[in-house]
Amino acid sequence: MSEQINVPTEAQVNSLRSLVQVVYVLYALSYFAGITAIVGIIINYVKKDEAAGTWLESHFRWQIRTFWFGLLWAVIGAATLVIAVGVAILFANFCWIIYRIVKGWLNLNDNKPMIF
Repeated sequence: MSEQINVPTEAQVNSLRSLVQVVYVLYALSYFAGITAIVGIIINYVKKDEAAGTWLESHFRWQIRTFWFGLLWAVIGAATLVIAVGVAILFANFCWIIYRIVKGWLNLNDNKPMIF
């Protein structure tokens, strides 16, 4: 029995592209309302299989990694606030997440995949 390869239609790719853009917005808004990042990561996991094999798959991976590594460093930063290094960790994490949102959004705008 051979496996059937699903090739997404142009409409499906456009829909996924819109979802990727929504997730970048949700991640950016998370600095004002933290719950939006959780909504974004749920969207990433629910829709990532549909993006498999497209140039948008790399954006889903980029966003998922941004969320989990950002959360990890936020926890480490918060835990180390008592020894003062936490402020530096939290600031670096803030800058790193903003960088990843901007870089991802720019690549999405140019219809380019994320290169790791």
